[in-house]
Amino acid sequence: MSGPLLKLDQIGKQFGHVSVLEGISLAFQRGEIHALLGANGAGKSTLCKIISGLHPASSGTLTLGGKPYAPHSKREAEAAGIQIIQQELNLIPTLSVAENLFLNRLPQRLGIIRHSELFQGARRALDRFQLTEVSPSAIISSLGVGTQQLVEIASALDRPCDVLILDEPTAALSQAETSLLFDQLQRLKQAGKCIIYISHRLEEIAQIADRATVLRNGRLIATRELQQTSKDELIDLMSGTTSESQHAFQSYSTKQPLMQIRDLTDGRKLKPISFTVSAGERLGITGLIGAGRTRLLNLIFGAMRSHSGSIEFLHTKQTGPFAHPAEAVNAGLAMVTEDRKRNGLLLPQPVRSNISLSSLWRKFQRRGVVNRTSECTAAESTRSQLDIQCQSIEQPVQELSGGNQQKAVVGRWLQSSADLFLFDEPTRGIDIPARRRIYRLFEELAQAGKGLVIVSSDLEELFETCDRILVMSSGELVADFSREEWSEDLIMQACFSRQ
Repeated sequence: MSGPLLKLDQIGKQFGHVSVLEGISLAFQRGEIHALLGANGAGKSTLCKIISGLHPASSGTLTLGGKPYAPHSKREAEAAGIQIIQQELNLIPTLSVAENLFLNRLPQRLGIIRHSELFQGARRALDRFQLTEVSPSAIISSLGVGTQQLVEIASALDRPCDVLILDEPTAALSQAETSLLFDQLQRLKQAGKCIIYISHRLEEIAQIADRATVLRNGRLIATRELQQTSKDELIDLMSGTTSESQHAFQSYSTKQPLMQIRDLTDGRKLKPISFTVSAGERLGITGLIGAGRTRLLNLIFGAMRSHSGSIEFLHTKQTGPFAHPAEAVNAGLAMVTEDRKRNGLLLPQPVRSNISLSSLWRKFQRRGVVNRTSECTAAESTRSQLDIQCQSIEQPVQELSGGNQQKAVVGRWLQSSADLFLFDEPTRGIDIPARRRIYRLFEELAQAGKGLVIVSSDLEELFETCDRILVMSSGELVADFSREEWSEDLIMQACFSRQ
């Protein structure tokens, strides 16, 4: 069949009196991977929600396969052959992997679920995506965020689709899992499917996509063939300015130990782990999904109970492990969690409250009364420093884009007097200009003598920001690389060394 598979003509979208998309005309072809790029709030996710039936367009028309297309729901869009995997997980945490895989299409007879058929189908879907270690009977909330993301993608790929929309699909994936996903996408492309791919990782875009469309402030700026377009040009199109050149890394590590961890373990999945973080040091931790990176940070921060081992802050003589995060905060720790919606934010509360939350009673109150003026001043300063895109600091944080929500979480800990910061996937879902601001923040904290532990699945991020990189594999700390020693090959070998 000739012509584009999916065509958008003058698509617009308003929420109340606010226009978020204006006059978007765009064609998506069969057998292509088409990237959508832009800063947070550019309109990428809103456009994809219109295509997938989650939002109606305020103006304009769509055609699918040459026929008018106007879905009134996600189910209608799925019936037409369009599947979407959103940035935020859309799983039911209390159900099993199998039930989430086949939600809305559970095999049944006379209203009774055929569990044998359900688990057999789930096993096939998981194996097809090479998730051989995931049990169909496991409760989905018991899995890590990255594994949950793969399960949701596997569910979409198990259904018939002509257009697959992926919004930041690799944000919680390791390099190995990302390669696995890319193999699946290439097969779909060769089968004549269209993949719409949203990502802030330009290295991924260059590797996987054929064309890229840039949105800015709800408008279409340009569509480019990626083989003929440089990374700097894409950044310039997204920002509307000339891209900043990346400056050389400068270490601020004093080599004076700030935190020392000895034989810390949960007695189950983590083997005894020991390492030291120096004042001014940016220490990266990487590994495959399930390696134990997030579990380690939770142990350090007191969000999980440790079985044995010790934590010592050498400059204050504070010791752990901590029985509760409040103890860790009082000892001088701060933590930006991986799952911002479940563990990092009070979604109905305004940006102001989320930024001041961790320091409210220590910094913004006197005799039990909150000093609202001081709180607002600090929130406005943080909003400006991190460029949090919101109507005002009184806007509920649940109304912000995913990237701006993440910046609000980071901003909260800037108000604390912490000496050591734990960052778990700190730039997940954040656009490139904002990511640069976060990297500069890392540098400023290190220059001020703070210690940083940065868990990330993005090796390029760790290479750019860290003094050292630790590698975890199957719950064990297996390697410690300095900048002079590391390479992508050596780190990947270490990641797989205990698999």
